[in-house]
Amino acid sequence: MTRRTAEQPPEERRAAGLAGTGVLLRLALRRDRVMMPVWILATTLLVAGMPGSLGSVYATAAERAEVAASMNANGSMRALYGPVFGDSLGGLTAWRAGVFGAVLAAVMSLIIVVRHTREEEETGRQEMLSAAMVGRRAPLTAALLAALVANTCLALLVAGGLAGQGAPGAAALGLALAGTGMLFAGTAAVAAQLTESARAAKGLTAAVLGAAFVLKAGGDAGTADGRSALTWLSPLGWVENVRAFAVERWWVLLLLAAAVGAQVGAGYLLAGRRDLGMSFLPSRPGPARGRLGSAGALAWRLQRGTLAGWSAGFLTAGAVFGGMADGAADLVGGNDRTREIIERMGGQSGLTDAFLATMAGMFGMVAALYAVSAVLRLSGEESAQRAEPLLALPVGRLRWAGGHLAVAFGGSALILLLAGLGLGLGHGGDVRTTVAATLAQLPAVWVIGALAALLHGALPAYAAAAWPVAGGALALGWVGPALDLPQGVLDLSPFAHLPRLPGAESLSWAPLLALTALAAALTAAGLTALRRRDLTA
Repeated sequence: MTRRTAEQPPEERRAAGLAGTGVLLRLALRRDRVMMPVWILATTLLVAGMPGSLGSVYATAAERAEVAASMNANGSMRALYGPVFGDSLGGLTAWRAGVFGAVLAAVMSLIIVVRHTREEEETGRQEMLSAAMVGRRAPLTAALLAALVANTCLALLVAGGLAGQGAPGAAALGLALAGTGMLFAGTAAVAAQLTESARAAKGLTAAVLGAAFVLKAGGDAGTADGRSALTWLSPLGWVENVRAFAVERWWVLLLLAAAVGAQVGAGYLLAGRRDLGMSFLPSRPGPARGRLGSAGALAWRLQRGTLAGWSAGFLTAGAVFGGMADGAADLVGGNDRTREIIERMGGQSGLTDAFLATMAGMFGMVAALYAVSAVLRLSGEESAQRAEPLLALPVGRLRWAGGHLAVAFGGSALILLLAGLGLGLGHGGDVRTTVAATLAQLPAVWVIGALAALLHGALPAYAAAAWPVAGGALALGWVGPALDLPQGVLDLSPFAHLPRLPGAESLSWAPLLALTALAAALTAAGLTALRRRDLTA
């Protein structure tokens, strides 16, 4: 701190620290002008479209009361969706979509904050901006304000879309979603100060989000009234305890606001105590252990930690969902419309097999997110200028890219194998059947990963467009059948062309081979384009 700065009054020092915030906010909103509206509208449609789909499934008040009672008596399903506090269409919407909408808001917020803080520092752009009249805390402030704009728009749209179910409940749910988004924006702000890379900051924040879901699930599995201590330890538990469309608890929103203030305050405190580009948890410099004699070995070293986390998560989730299979069949077995939806998502045989097939499909769609993440590590290495020194050595582009693609495609197979193993062990059935069901999703996962490879090779500036593709496939598979979308729309996802296992009368190899061939062609085209273009700065 210079002598002149030290002599400034506190108010002037704070103002200097925020200089340039408005310009950085406009820049952030401009950069996110596509991603942010798409994410907000997708989340809004998921939540606001739920009353219509639920109304077609549970048309009468008696049916809604019956499903609410059945859900509250089923610990396995409470762990997944939480307890039901109101049996109106609004109350069932808050039960069915509230927590998942909050998760989507949290993911959107952490992406926004990390992108405009740690990622800017990692790429060196923030250093150039800081050479101008930009205050020390201006980048963090602009990122948090961008997240606030996004979450405010989400709250307004959700509240407006659900206003017909009751204005107080709609406002409570919209504010709960926005509050959760801002809470994890604060978590991301803290993670961006603690870690040395954008990837680590996103991973740390995502781990906190995953832990919050596990705590909520554990608490809800034990009690049907949301009073468990584990539920109250989780911000996602706070969302359901707002009790939108039941007897709203507005004071829970104050708890969210206090947590947001604490997180943001911690982020500001840490931001003022470190140098640009540095972190409080620096990466270990070495020495490296093991062999790094090839591009593939380096790719494995860079991505093995992420793969280990996904593997543990898929194995655990598989065991949990496998244990729910019989309970899910008992819950929906008496409702013909619900049975039809589950069978449309997962198969045509028994309801338990249909539920397992649905879970296998969901694991496949989530595995596509891992594949995209692993493939786009190429873009991260290239934009951070770590690829250029490596390629200056006797390492060809195809070998360099091939190492990361091998980890992406092989890692996808591994996590789906573990998911199938967990499903089988949790259900207590034939493990070979559930493993076959999850591995049958692999060709579609590879198609989406190969599309990411093509975008990186041919259009590196638009490589991130692979994320909306994977997210769109997930949305079509998760929400499409419940909304009774036309089959032509559902067929836009590669997962719609896969055989539904277990439960299919016969296994058709044609779509599996066709999708695998398509993935190979897209990958080859991406590698060819990468070989011919210049590296990006």
